[in-house]
Amino acid sequence: MTSDLEFRPTDPQFLLNPYPWLAKMRTEAPAFYDAEQKAWLVFRYSDVKRVLSEWKTFSSVVPKPPEQKDFTQTLPFTDPPKHQSLRTIVQKVFTPHRIEALAPRITELTHELLDQMKQHEQVDLIQAFSSPLPIIVIAEILGVPFDDRKDFKHWSDGILANDLTAIQNMADYFRQLLKKRQSHPGQDLISDLIAAYEEGEKLTGQEVLDFCILLLTAGNETTTNLITNTIWSLHEHPDENQRLRNDLSLLPSAIEEVLRYYSPITFLNRFTKVETQIGDQTIPAGQIVYPWLASANRDEHKFENADRFIIDRDPNEHFAFGNGIHFCLGAPLSRLEAKIGLKALLEEFPNLRVDSTESLKPIPTLRVHGLESLSILL
Repeated sequence: MTSDLEFRPTDPQFLLNPYPWLAKMRTEAPAFYDAEQKAWLVFRYSDVKRVLSEWKTFSSVVPKPPEQKDFTQTLPFTDPPKHQSLRTIVQKVFTPHRIEALAPRITELTHELLDQMKQHEQVDLIQAFSSPLPIIVIAEILGVPFDDRKDFKHWSDGILANDLTAIQNMADYFRQLLKKRQSHPGQDLISDLIAAYEEGEKLTGQEVLDFCILLLTAGNETTTNLITNTIWSLHEHPDENQRLRNDLSLLPSAIEEVLRYYSPITFLNRFTKVETQIGDQTIPAGQIVYPWLASANRDEHKFENADRFIIDRDPNEHFAFGNGIHFCLGAPLSRLEAKIGLKALLEEFPNLRVDSTESLKPIPTLRVHGLESLSILL
């Protein structure tokens, strides 16, 4: 029998619960060189915060294979000053006001999906609700025609799996859409990104394309897993589930606790510009570094009862959306979708419960933490 303290990145049981191994690494090897991945793995909260914050040492411009070189000009893969100019332009159109204005439409879509679920006694939560909701929202933000949305989920999953065909197909699609919007602007984010300027600068076609791919992939996967992981967490913690059922005003803090407890993104990529020190390890320049968000968010030196799921945890300074200059621009949208979607889901289905006879299958990649399906009884 294999130990929970072994690193088994292809083992479904490890992917479902890597936390014993992460706890061991925080204690025994908080900065560790993995020869197989050719990368430094960083596990403690304080060290992860430093890696995410010190962009002059830990660059976001991570070397990519030649076939992916066209997809590195978006926000997560740039440093200042390029990052600052990109982010400033994007923030002019992807504003908090624009996101808040989506609330009525998100509510409408939520109830359309829930009405379809009411026709069944049992559904896959991901297929029926937590996947289509963010995909439809993002497609509408981008102005993607309704009939084209069926490809979005396939492309998004393909990018996570590093499927170059999916990446290329998505890029080709957005290039065509970009051409249409350049000649015939619409009331959508792509048209606004094309038109946006900042101090004489505007986004290139490639930069608009990259942002569309980023928004679709990150926005879809993070929100899908956040909604699913919330129901999963509540299933595993019946006392907290009952507390939330009795008082839905706890939902915003419960969402933050899910983001900490089951972080949708497990680690990020950085690249050392200069030699640096983490703990007792010297990391040379030119090294790939993986700051483990999932480990930092369970660090017992930062969070009291770090392995407990506590829906009213306060404070809760987790890194689920990153930290520093690269803090996720889409975080407000993900939180809004989760808040609206989960509130309606719990209100409409007071007896909702996970089918315990179905075994849980994790998404088969170490980079994200979530499930391929979650059967629920209504």
